[in-house]
This record gives sequence, structure tokens and C-alpha cells, in this order.
Amino acid sequence: MAIRGTSNFGLVGTDWQQRINWDRLRKYRLDRARAEMEKAGLGSMLVMYDENNRYITSTVTPGWCRLKPGLRYALLCKGGEPVLFEQGDIGTQINRHCPWLPKENVRYAYSWIKGAVGPAAEQQVTKFTNAILEEMERHGVQNDPLGVDMIDLNMINSFNAKGIDWKDGMTPMVSARAIKNEDELEAMRIVAAICDGAHTAIAHYMRAGMQEHEITAFAMDYLYNIPGIEDVEDIIVSSGPNSWPNWRHFSDRIIQPGDLVIIDMAAVTWNGYKSCQYRTYCVGKQPTQEQKDYYKIAYEWLYEAIDKVQPGATTADVAGVWPSAKEAWGYDEEDEAAANLWGHGLGLAQYDSPVVSRIYSLDHPVEIEPGMSFALETQHGKPLQWGVRVEEMMVVNEDGPEITTQFPIEEITVVGTI
Repeated sequence: MAIRGTSNFGLVGTDWQQRINWDRLRKYRLDRARAEMEKAGLGSMLVMYDENNRYITSTVTPGWCRLKPGLRYALLCKGGEPVLFEQGDIGTQINRHCPWLPKENVRYAYSWIKGAVGPAAEQQVTKFTNAILEEMERHGVQNDPLGVDMIDLNMINSFNAKGIDWKDGMTPMVSARAIKNEDELEAMRIVAAICDGAHTAIAHYMRAGMQEHEITAFAMDYLYNIPGIEDVEDIIVSSGPNSWPNWRHFSDRIIQPGDLVIIDMAAVTWNGYKSCQYRTYCVGKQPTQEQKDYYKIAYEWLYEAIDKVQPGATTADVAGVWPSAKEAWGYDEEDEAAANLWGHGLGLAQYDSPVVSRIYSLDHPVEIEPGMSFALETQHGKPLQWGVRVEEMMVVNEDGPEITTQFPIEEITVVGTI
């Protein structure tokens, strides 16, 4: 049986209350990464993705640098501390801000900017590989497998030329990030509370006659005024015909009286930890009975799935309660209904382990464990007329799921009535 939980503490540190213990969190994450690296039989791990770099080094990837693997990266060798390769001379700031990293372990990166440098890529990836190999040799793991979470043709060719035995490093990192300690779980409660606040503010603001992007802009302004907010990946506002199939974006469409609007707090990021929370609104009028009926179906799909979330259960148990894509919408393949009925892990990445979907989970179930954090979401609608979508964030405790999102969900939220 799911319980509802709330964040325990405020957003900033104090001298009179132990809140999130960031030192304990950093140590836990690094220990998890080391354990999974050893379990996978790796001598070292090279991480290029932002979430894995954050997990190992506890350094932030600024907005301009995100989604550009190779501008900054990190290496973890067996028996050693993380080595961060930062862009240019930014390492000077890292040494000032991040005393948990040895100063000598903060280096400058060799980047080929996803191939944008053209023929210079070969010279850059050669320097990149030499620096990685030098560090592996320093720790005596040059003959052991190197795990990599992302690789391109430049790296493959260079690694092979140097005789580096590279393996999958993403799976160990996903496994490490999947189980969170008490501090990470509290961060997930806090980001859920922040999203509840944003939905509440939107409910008081949104009116017929506004354009979708106005709602997104309002929410962005609200969120970026909150201490600890680093990034808001998207505020999805899909109204009227944009809401089914869910376009998952915003536009300059004018919201009209009686429109259903579905809004998602997509990857609202507080101290690295990300959200996903959909709610459905009806603007200016009461929803029709048909809309209420469709909403009830989506709501029941969601809570039937939540009822299956227990330690020891699997993602197949959860996804198995949902109708097939054929039964629900007449689609021939489950992939055509991707993300209509699903769940995904939340943490330093918005899409993390476990993933819950009939596409993956029925034949490849993943056990649900205490310490996991994820969202489940369901939707329904009438094509190019209107749609509804509901979602809850949760963490898994020893005795079952704790729903961390509290904004009302039992019915469509009616706003902006005269």
C-alpha cells in the first residue's frame, strides 16, 4: 500500500539542523561507483555523460556544456580518486569550489567537440587517449578493461590502436545510480515539493486567452527563483488538440475556454536531482462527462500500477496491469504507444533505472528494490481533440512505495473560471 510522504527539510544548510548530508552523499555515490566497477570486472571507468560525471566527481556541468560529451569527462581507476578533465582553465574554479577532489586530479580536457573540429579530431583524440592511458598506467590498470559510458568512432579507432580493452561502462553506472541513499531520497522529496509548488502557482495563473508558451515562461520564472535550482529542462504545456497524442512541447497556441491542458515538470533539477510530474487542467469551464470518464481510466491505470510497486516485485508486475497498445488504442505494436503507459527512474538523470513499460519489462523484468526512485505516468484521449495525463513521483522504502508528489490528482483540476 502506497503512503504519501513529504520533504523533511528546507532548501539551504543551517547550523541548527542536520539536513541533507552532502559529504555522506558524495561518499556513498563514489563507493557505489567503485563497487559496480569492480563487480563488472573493470580496472577503470571513463565517464563522458553529465549524470555519471556528477555521480563520481560531484561537480556540476553548466548549461552551456550539457549534452556535449567530451567537453568535460572523468576517469575513475581502481584504488584511486576520481580524475576530472575540465574544459580549459575552469579547473581553477573546481579547485576552489570542490575540495573533495585532490587538486592534482583536476586536469584540462582534450576535446574534439563531437567532430565539429573536423580533421583536427584525430590529433585531439590522440592526446585524449594518451592522457587516459597515462592515468591507467599510474594506477597499474592499463591491462585491465576500461569501462566507457559513451564512445564514438574516433575513440574506438584510437583505443584500438593503443591496445586499450574497452568495455560497457554505462551498465555499471546505471546500476550504481539506481539505488539511492537517505540523502538522495530526501533530494527527490524536495524536488517533488518544488514541482507541487510550481503546479499550484500555475493553477492560480492560467487563464483562457493565454498562449502555451506563456505558461512555460511563468513556470520557468517561478522555478529559477528557488535556491538550488540548476536547470529546468522543459515545462511541457500541451493544450486542446496538442494534448492527444501528447505533443510534449509548447507553442504559441491560444488556450480556449474548455480546453484540456496537460503540463509536465520535466527534469526540474534541484542540486542535480530531477523531476517528472504531469497534471491535467481544464481551463475556463468544467470538463465534460466524457473527459471525466477518460480521466478516470487514466487515473485507474496509474494507481493499479502503483499498487504493484513493492520491494521484491518486478517491473513486469507493474507493467503487466496495463492494457496492450492494441487494447487501448488499436496500435499494432507496443512501440507505437511508447511513453503512453510507462515509468522511469529519476535521479541525476531524468530517464534512469528502472524503466517500466510493456515494451521492455514483460520479457526483461527488473526487480524493484528499496532506495529506488521513479515516476509512473499514464495517459488517454481522443486523437487531435483532447487528452489527459497523470503522473506520480515516488521513492521505494523497505515497506513499500512513498508517493512524493502531493498536488491534487484525483480529478481534473479546473482553473480560470469566471
